[in-house]
Amino acid sequence: MAKIGFIKLGNLGMSQVVDLILDEIAARQGIEIRSFGTGAKMGKEEAAHTKHFKEYEADFYVMISPNSSAPGPTAARDIWKDKKVIVISDGPTKKDDRQALEDAGFGYIMMKVDPLIGAKTEFLDCVEMASFNSDVMKVLSTCGVVRLIQEAFDAVIAQADAGKDLELPHLLVSAQKAVESAGFNNPYAKAKALAALHMTDKVAEINFPACFMMKDIEQVTLTTATGHEMMRAAAQLAIDAREIEKGNDSVFRQPHMKDGSQKTKTKLYEKPQ
Repeated sequence: MAKIGFIKLGNLGMSQVVDLILDEIAARQGIEIRSFGTGAKMGKEEAAHTKHFKEYEADFYVMISPNSSAPGPTAARDIWKDKKVIVISDGPTKKDDRQALEDAGFGYIMMKVDPLIGAKTEFLDCVEMASFNSDVMKVLSTCGVVRLIQEAFDAVIAQADAGKDLELPHLLVSAQKAVESAGFNNPYAKAKALAALHMTDKVAEINFPACFMMKDIEQVTLTTATGHEMMRAAAQLAIDAREIEKGNDSVFRQPHMKDGSQKTKTKLYEKPQ
């Protein structure tokens, strides 16, 4: 039995499904999953509370948060440095910073394509937040990020099942790397998906100054609205990409079987092989 613990500090787009992608129809045997979440906040106080989750004694843990170099996630890693932990975040993306994580014993999956939300009171309410995250999830799922992360997790689970010392992933997820995991058959569908990923990456560049630098209300609201409009357009491109594959009856599917293995199919009416 492989046991996996998920620690959610704050929220990324990927946080919505990160603990679901290993057992999509709740029928997989041989794994056990538990999650500990701190809601939208990710400060040092929230980080301190995660220590109680150590009682679960998982084979490995996944710690997901925005900006893993922020004070809260940094404090959490100090608490969890004696455990096998994969850090998932939107940064840091610089090589030296990632190497420091690896040298400290952490695995990591850094996603340049999980964007910063326009988190300003003048613009963001609960509906806008939910709408933005649903757009993000459309891109991350259709365009390869979800499958890439799922495959990285399954590789570690296989090591745990075999009783091996765990070799944790060290991945920088670019738009190009993500789309290669999506399984597109049609090159136009793949191009649309890649465009969606590049647009999603750009959203963070747009929203960052609005969140942390701008003061004028017109600048703040116009800029955050721009970032969210770009995210909506990226989601539509992701939808269009999948519709092309559906029109060709070539959607790539890779479900988990009860024993944890995966089979594949591309035709709607065929069984996974």
